[in-house]
Amino acid sequence: MRRFPRVVTAMITPYKEDMSVDYEGAQKIAGYLLDHGSEGLVVAGTTGESPVLSIQEKIDLFQAVKEAVGSRGWVIAGTGTNSTRDAAEMTSAAERVGADAVMAVVPYYNKPNQEGLFRHYQEVASATSKPVMIYNVPGRTGINLQPQTAQRLAQIGNVRAIKDASGNLDQITAMKAVLPDDFLIYSGDDSLTLPMMAVGAYGVVSVAAHIAGDLVSDMIYAYLEGRIDEAREAHLKLFPLFKALFITTNPIPVKKAAALIGLPAGDLRLPLVEASPDETAVIEAALAGLGLRGGLCGSGFGEALRIFA
Repeated sequence: MRRFPRVVTAMITPYKEDMSVDYEGAQKIAGYLLDHGSEGLVVAGTTGESPVLSIQEKIDLFQAVKEAVGSRGWVIAGTGTNSTRDAAEMTSAAERVGADAVMAVVPYYNKPNQEGLFRHYQEVASATSKPVMIYNVPGRTGINLQPQTAQRLAQIGNVRAIKDASGNLDQITAMKAVLPDDFLIYSGDDSLTLPMMAVGAYGVVSVAAHIAGDLVSDMIYAYLEGRIDEAREAHLKLFPLFKALFITTNPIPVKKAAALIGLPAGDLRLPLVEASPDETAVIEAALAGLGLRGGLCGSGFGEALRIFA
């Protein structure tokens, strides 16, 4: 069986000047990411501004990125929404246009109970033969998928993974204790990737890999190969970037950072707006610390600590 990717980037969605989706730009970004550490891509997830993309735009993005990627890496289609019917229909469409897997966020705003979450993912999984990744992000959805619910979902044959952005290491540990060994846990928080791997996570769905994918990959594989000191050093080097990319709502900072390193990011669709001058200064300091942008002093570490203290 094809190995699941360890380093997955949650791709930004680039726009043209008229704010239409830049499909060619998305293909260029996909190629760049696969050249720099990524083994898979989440298309039209939260970082891809999924709430402001139409269903057709998402499907067209899945197809465009898959055409560019081919067999070089996994294309994981972001098909989640808070309508079970719409999520299932989009999941079927993603498979038709060639996606390798789907990622579906926990339904937001309507706040289902745990039984509702189970039935939601049961319907989504039944709509495809491809692997399904659950995406648990309570800070955005208002509801937390519990370890016992993940355990039930793991019994569905093609529900194979969870991206957890709860920020709760105790929850990750509890999940690892009850989930089958072949059910994969991905970090959904770049700054917690290394700690999560220490309690059994498989990999990361990363934002920072847009900017420093090679180093993110180095960190993960150093840990897996037992080079713990090297993994820790990479984590510490990346830490200012991890924090800078969440100085305000994702994907505002990463779109700014991507543009600064020359990727075709484009603007953001409302209600999100571009990074402020102060936020941009923190982002630039983090890039400078990694040698990606000149003209600023220091490593960016002190600034990151000041902002996030």
